[in-house]
This record gives sequence, structure tokens and C-alpha cells, in this order.
Amino acid sequence: MARVRRENGGRPKRPTMVDVAREARVALRTVSRVVNNDPTVGPEYVVKVEAAIAALNYRPDERARQLRTGVTGTIGAAVRRIAEANPELAAIERTAREAGLTLLAASTDFDETRERDILISMCRQRLDGIIVEPFGDNHAYLQPELDAGVPVVAMDRPMSGISVDCVMSDNAAGIGMAFHHLHQQGHRRIAFIGDSERVFSGRERAVAFRAALRAHGEAAEGLVHSGEITPERVAAALDTALRGPDPATALVTGNMDTTLAVLRHLGPQAASRLALVGFDEVPLGDLLQPALTVVAQQTSVIGRTAVELLRARIADPARPAQTVTVPVALKVRGSGEVGV
Repeated sequence: MARVRRENGGRPKRPTMVDVAREARVALRTVSRVVNNDPTVGPEYVVKVEAAIAALNYRPDERARQLRTGVTGTIGAAVRRIAEANPELAAIERTAREAGLTLLAASTDFDETRERDILISMCRQRLDGIIVEPFGDNHAYLQPELDAGVPVVAMDRPMSGISVDCVMSDNAAGIGMAFHHLHQQGHRRIAFIGDSERVFSGRERAVAFRAALRAHGEAAEGLVHSGEITPERVAAALDTALRGPDPATALVTGNMDTTLAVLRHLGPQAASRLALVGFDEVPLGDLLQPALTVVAQQTSVIGRTAVELLRARIADPARPAQTVTVPVALKVRGSGEVGV
């Protein structure tokens, strides 16, 4: 039986290639060639080295391999939230695992300073690439990292101040679907409550809603409400939209958080009497009465595409930046079909 070497403090010391060579009674270079799958090594030596590796429970030094090849087999994902269900992050992890990659994820919590700290830290760890669900206003601080060859892909929205690959949903088409669906049900006063227009997706969806109003000869005054998603702000927007002299009879909400805030404020009875289409799926939304009609994003496609774009960038660093727009779909379930 192979003896286990111990360090000064008595803790077992991890076996090295030198130990394997001594155990197998072969040259150190032979062990290195076997570990690195050199096909020119004679089969009798492969048998000896593999037997020694098994006896010593030897594991190659991953750090040394990374230094030698410049490849870690690890990618990073900086997303807005990981403390709750995040289907895009789940798709990234699944796709990365299928490609033999390990994923390190961190939550930026909608904090620009935290986002910057996380991204700089990931760059310093020399990961093979980073996927970002960006929040900050300016990412120009990453340009030196891009110049140094760090592959970065933006997810859900572009990054500002730099040119990187991006995958996101067709926000404008989704809002158009929601508005057109409600208009077909006979609604003419349709209001929108969405995220802050400082956020790219919030701005795109609000702009698309204003365009839909104009296309139908409606003024946006009193009907478009963008801002931070807080109970107080959403309550004020609902009060303006639903209780004025010419109240809206239908509502489009700009994302999942806004939809949840609206439902909490209205309560089940009032919500059931309002025609409502939400952008994004809502957990258990299909159990509401009526069930929630939504514009659904293909989150698994977005996550998978983000990894594919990252791998393409790793393989070809010089290729032009690409933006992939993923289609959305209207899921009719009942709440958008409440009549005037």
C-alpha cells in the first residue's frame, strides 16, 4: 500500500507528480505525458502510471494547468438576483454544465457599486468569460479588461459605454402584443405602469407603449406611469390611472415586480374586475381568478444563448459584437379578457 506523506503539522500532504513517478517507477516526464493524455505514451507505462495515480489518489494541480493553458473552465454570471427563482440563471448553469464549464454566480441586488465590484473581482480571477445582467449607467471601466481579452456578454439589456455581445427579449413587440390584445377586447383607455426608464428594459417598454397609444390616436397623459417599483409609487400610479375623470379600463404592467405590486395593492376582488396583461410570468399567476394573461419571455432561450455567445467570443475574440433579440409570446389566460 502506498504511504501517505504528511506535512510538518501532521496534515496529509496532497500527492504530487513526483510521488506518482516514484510509485510507478517511471520518469516524471512520463507521468506528465499520461496526465495530459499524450497518445504517444506506451500502453505499459499508461497502466503503471494510472495504477500509481489510483493508489495515491492523485489529482492534477488545476491551478498549474490554468497557468499553463490560460483556461480555467469557469465562467462568471453577475445577475440582479440569485436569492429567488431565476430561470435565466438556471439556463446558464445548465448550458454551462453541458459544455463542461463551471459557473460562479453573484447577485448585484440592483446596486451599481456592487455590480462594479463584482465584475472587477471576476475579471481579476481570470475567468474564461463573464455574463452580465447589467444595471449600471456606464460600464466603460471594463474597457481595459475587454482589451486584455476578457470575454463579456450582456443579458436582458445592452451594456453602456462598451461594445459587447448581447441577448435580450423583444420588448417593443411584447408591449405591442399586450396593447393590441386589450384593444381587441374593446378597451380604449389602457394604462401602463412600469419600471424606471433609467433601466433599459423599462425605457424600451414605456416608449413602445407610448407608440401604441399614438398609433391608436390616444394621448399618453395620465396613462403612462414609469418609476421605481415601490408600493407607494405603484399605488399613486393606480390612483391616477383608475380613479380620474376618464379612468382606464385596462392595464399593462411592465415587469413581474410591477405586476405583483399592482395585485397586492388592488387585492383579489378589485384585480379580478380589471383587464390586466403583465410583462413576464408571475409565480402562481395561473392560479389567480381569473388567471393572469402575460407576455412571456423565453428565459431558457436567453440563458442558453448567453452561454453560446460567450463561447463564440472565447473561440473568436475578434469577431464583431452581436445582439440577439429573442421573440416573446402572449399567453392568454383570462385576466386580459375581462370586458369593458
